[in-house]
Amino acid sequence: MKTFELTGEVREAVGKKPSKAFRKEDKIPAVIYGGEKAEAIHFTVTNSDVRKLIYTPEIFLVDLTIGKDNYKAILKDIQVHPVTDAILHLDFLHVFENKPIVIDVPVVLDGLAEGVKAGGKLSLDLRKLKVKALYNKVPEKVHIDVTALTLGKSIQVGELNFDGLELLNAKNAVVCRVQLTRAARGLAAKNG
Repeated sequence: MKTFELTGEVREAVGKKPSKAFRKEDKIPAVIYGGEKAEAIHFTVTNSDVRKLIYTPEIFLVDLTIGKDNYKAILKDIQVHPVTDAILHLDFLHVFENKPIVIDVPVVLDGLAEGVKAGGKLSLDLRKLKVKALYNKVPEKVHIDVTALTLGKSIQVGELNFDGLELLNAKNAVVCRVQLTRAARGLAAKNG
């Protein structure tokens, strides 16, 4: 997992009015949960600092510096304005070596499926898989080999197994499939 350096300033004022004031200064209100203490730590980050963290499909381990304290965290949630797409709030989760985390990992399909060679169309139904693992075991992407996938067949979550990862999606959820195209159906009817 790649790391991302981020520095934040502690904020004392919490609520709508202070948050609006921070946003006018081009700062984003943020919070980090899950520490040893029960309370969350509220802080602000600048818009330009988090740009490369937010606008990417990759997963980062964030080295977060708030005041004099350092934390290892992952970005858990982003709240975005429905009209302007401006970032309103960020939620981070404090991670530890011995506590598993739940995170969505992008799916990558490897190989050329047999069904595609026969005229079918490969479709990816689940772009991300929800996994539970220790943060240092979470891969940047989950690779799935589709070379043996034939026409009309699919790969479901229950068929997948990765070392150190627990898949939390429904076992019967379809990850990818090879669909019959009209051309393939016509060819099958012609030959059959």
